[in-house]
Amino acid sequence: NHNASPRVRLQKSGLNMKAALLPISALLLSVVFLLAANGLLGVLLPVRALLQEYSSFDIGILGAAYYGGFGAGCLSGPWLVKRVGHIRTFAAMAAVYGSLCLTFSVLDSTLVWWLARTGTGLSVAVLFIVIESWLNERSTNENRGLIFSVYTAINLTVITVGQMILTMASPKEFLLFALAAILVSLSMVPIALSTAVAPAPLKSIRIRLGYLFERSPVGVVGSLGVGLTNGAFWTMGPIFIQQDSGNASGPAIFMSIAVLAGALGQWPLGKLSDRVDRRRVIIGACVGAMLGAVFLVVASHFLPGTLYLGAIFFGFFSFPVYALCAAHLNDFVEPDGYVEAISGLLIVFAVGAILGPLIASGLMRIQGPGGLFMFTAFVHVGIAAYAFYRCQRRDSPLEEERAQFVDTLVMTEIAAEIDPRPGEQSQPADTEDMISNSDEEGG
Repeated sequence: NHNASPRVRLQKSGLNMKAALLPISALLLSVVFLLAANGLLGVLLPVRALLQEYSSFDIGILGAAYYGGFGAGCLSGPWLVKRVGHIRTFAAMAAVYGSLCLTFSVLDSTLVWWLARTGTGLSVAVLFIVIESWLNERSTNENRGLIFSVYTAINLTVITVGQMILTMASPKEFLLFALAAILVSLSMVPIALSTAVAPAPLKSIRIRLGYLFERSPVGVVGSLGVGLTNGAFWTMGPIFIQQDSGNASGPAIFMSIAVLAGALGQWPLGKLSDRVDRRRVIIGACVGAMLGAVFLVVASHFLPGTLYLGAIFFGFFSFPVYALCAAHLNDFVEPDGYVEAISGLLIVFAVGAILGPLIASGLMRIQGPGGLFMFTAFVHVGIAAYAFYRCQRRDSPLEEERAQFVDTLVMTEIAAEIDPRPGEQSQPADTEDMISNSDEEGG
């Protein structure tokens, strides 16, 4: 009622928020514990590996192993949930994840660490398929935007808190690994004790990467590039700042600053992409990320006191690129094709994230710590160049044909099979009814 007073509208808004969030409060509490553990482990492992004198390439393999497991989890997770249900899948994967957290602290073998990191990637991917499909089923057209906005805010805040836990103790000690295992174990309690009805089993979909590339080359190529840069950044970023500062708290602060800056960059860049050709915004964001990366390379040699400033600049422009690419692809898929599209992009992202740490670690061994951001600068230039090329090949869709931008920050644990677009009901893609061949070339 537009004639209602601001106070009445505020009260109704509060009641609507309570009604939307109360049924999923146990699930969100589980998310808090799980994300805190994952944020802590993501920054702890590279730092501990460096202290154990692992080579940069060994650490690069560690990151590649995580994303290899992540990709496997994206493929196997829906089958597992369909077979045993959401709650049992969550409990099983959380038990595996918690056990692996402790494995890192008691066994120093690089091979064991690589295998354990593969296991954490797989379990995390499956856990977040459970969480995000559950959130999607419990949301409606009216509250989906609210629910996923709250979820995204929790995601960003708690991961940052988890990263900062690193400052509480020495990475050489058992305590931090124990804290990660405790947090994962606690994540099982709210879901196990919840009286909420579990969601229906997931429906299978077929992912056609060739079809998605036909619809939006920039979306697919950009997601591959983001996988290369994000996989490298999340694996080798703590090593970059640790080797430069020599301070154990430096990696936690550096990574947290980049994440928060990336969260801030989502809104202005996303809203701008709703008004102009998204590919031009992708180009601008990639150029900004490239400049931030170059700044970090220079600062690591001459201005070490400005590295945190570089993290702000890099994170602000780099992290939103995936969401922009996903939104661009979504502009060209059918109304019921979002699940296939976002699942396909996640697999492409995982492929890039497997390769990124390996390439970046090799460059760091040759060029020093700055090799990481030399690599990310090169990849962002490549994405920008390809997007510019595609701009010359095809016009952007009309404004009324565009899907609304949805905030998405790809970090270490995003594995969504969801359609969070406001005002649209998520439906599994019926691949028999979808058009496999299109006469219209994508963006």
